[in-house]
Amino acid sequence: MSRVGRLDEAAWGLVHEALEVYGNDPRAVEQLHRQFARFEEPLRIAVAGPWRSGKSTLVNAVMGEAVAPVEVADGRQVFTWYEDGPEPRVTAYPAGGAPRDLAVTRTASGMRVDLGGGRWDQVDDIVVQWPTRALRHAVLIDTPAVSHRPDDRTAGEDAGGGRGRLALAAGPTAGGDAELVGGAGGGAATVQRIVHEADAVLYLSRDGSGDDLRPFQAAQPGSVARAAPVNVLLVLSRVDELGGGRVDALLTARQLARRHRRDPRVNAHCLSVVALGGLVALAGRMLSESEYAALAALAGLPRAETDRLLLSTDRFLAAEFPIPLDVEIRRRLLDRLGIFGVRLSTTLVRTGSDSRARLAAELVRRSGLTELRESMARYFVDRAPVLKARAVLMALESLLRAEPRPGAAELLARLEQVLAGAHEFRELRLSAALLGGQLRFDPELAAEANRLIGGDGASLAARLGVEHDVTGDELWARGSAAVRRWQELAEDPLRGVDQRRAARVVVRSCEGMLAEIS
Repeated sequence: MSRVGRLDEAAWGLVHEALEVYGNDPRAVEQLHRQFARFEEPLRIAVAGPWRSGKSTLVNAVMGEAVAPVEVADGRQVFTWYEDGPEPRVTAYPAGGAPRDLAVTRTASGMRVDLGGGRWDQVDDIVVQWPTRALRHAVLIDTPAVSHRPDDRTAGEDAGGGRGRLALAAGPTAGGDAELVGGAGGGAATVQRIVHEADAVLYLSRDGSGDDLRPFQAAQPGSVARAAPVNVLLVLSRVDELGGGRVDALLTARQLARRHRRDPRVNAHCLSVVALGGLVALAGRMLSESEYAALAALAGLPRAETDRLLLSTDRFLAAEFPIPLDVEIRRRLLDRLGIFGVRLSTTLVRTGSDSRARLAAELVRRSGLTELRESMARYFVDRAPVLKARAVLMALESLLRAEPRPGAAELLARLEQVLAGAHEFRELRLSAALLGGQLRFDPELAAEANRLIGGDGASLAARLGVEHDVTGDELWARGSAAVRRWQELAEDPLRGVDQRRAARVVVRSCEGMLAEIS
């Protein structure tokens, strides 16, 4: 939504002023120019979480391709950036060196790359260009494991660390923000990199308690983070393991996610909570006809027989099997779906998913992937200018506090004023509260409030619930009516304090629309 005093314009202006304050400091000037570039880049979404939390599986499910993880020759995992491109291409960014295109080998689990004799300990970032619609509006960053012990280094899928690739077009640079975020490591350094480089975060957690997010809060001590803790979606991952992998595990996980969304100990640190069965989601995106045929053959067995075979992977892969299904085919089914996914798929085939397309669509629906993508669009992509402005303001605040000089204190005061009036942050938090059930309005009022604050789209027409070609008079009439209606709610003594406060946020949004129309 475009209106007077919008946050991204204010952030742009503050960075421009900072260039005058730090004009004789080449390092600071370089950092500030990278922040300018950030406004023009796609939104950066980091996929973070502890070791074996399913980060690479989530990346693949969103992209619909088995691309992640990118494995390097010595076993380290670096920060891997997935961006849209005309053709597949993989580039390494050594710290302080020139970018190098890499030879790529596709593997069963993703891609393996070779530096061609170079030193991997000098490479902290790999950029994968991949032609897919999923990356048109955002870049995904597959990050090393977030360990809660600063000296802990994990191996395998989530090991590694990094120095900083702060502008996609320019690649990493020595110094700059690298000195702010530290070197390689799986703990505090990884969290610092994510905080400084990502506009938004998908954080994968097994229990969803919110404790995993505390390192992110500790890594953001400034005024911007306190005013706007609005850039994290908490993802309950590997939910197929709940309840011993029962067929209803995904339903149980969705119910758990709803409870977490209403828990103030959790929702204070994130926008929303979403449950995702990553393997099931990826299988739905990539299921082949031969895999469907194998699942259909299994579903043709008596239910008791199938249940017996799927009690464990050992039984499922045993040499003796009641139907002619090669052990390698069964192994591929387990790699694709996991034992839970095979159980679920055979149940779905029996109950009407009688084609590959129907089974794939049902797996995607049940996995939670649709809800995750809708949440990413609603909270991240549709609010990209707000999230980018937040990231830029955080970087600017860090510079102003770390390197004070004449003019910095005055600029920091103006930054505080911008934060005090940042209505966009209030809109984002209110949208999360409405959709998460933390705020009790009648369903119709909740839907209207969410629409007016931009939850269904940031344009004037989307907020006011009209077609894009309506006249200015119609927009004004609808906006004025909304102001009156929500002003009455804001002053209604029979409403609770939280409801009246929320109504005032909606009134402010409507007044902003009227200011733009006029």
